Amino acid sequence: MSLFKEFKSFAMRGNVVDMAVGIIIGAAFGKIISSLVSDVIMPPIGMLVGGMDFSSLGITIKEGVPGGAAAVVIKYGMFINILIDFLIVAFAMFIIIQAVNRMVKKPETVPTTKECPECLMVIPINAKRCGHCTVILK
Repeated sequence: MSLFKEFKSFAMRGNVVDMAVGIIIGAAFGKIISSLVSDVIMPPIGMLVGGMDFSSLGITIKEGVPGGAAAVVIKYGMFINILIDFLIVAFAMFIIIQAVNRMVKKPETVPTTKECPECLMVIPINAKRCGHCTVILK
């Protein structure tokens, strides 16, 4: 089998195509969530905290030399900003997924087994005779 045919059979399997579609939809959904957080949720939160920006906070370990090595700084403020962004994105995704789950119709489960009235063992729903105690079922 040629290399092209092997690749084609690999790429056209259902699982690979489904995974590719899921990744593309996931990337688009990520953009929606990012926009929701940065354009809708963050402005009111910024107003509530007085426009405070943590990104400038940090601890300077070693001063930089002009024209030479840059300063060594632990930027814990950036970490706080990213942590807050993560928490907001996670909460927004939770809310959206909850809403989608409520809208999606859950399939009704059809029983496939029943209990034998004589020995109480689990048997197929269409059984005419119990395989355990051999009682004839109605």
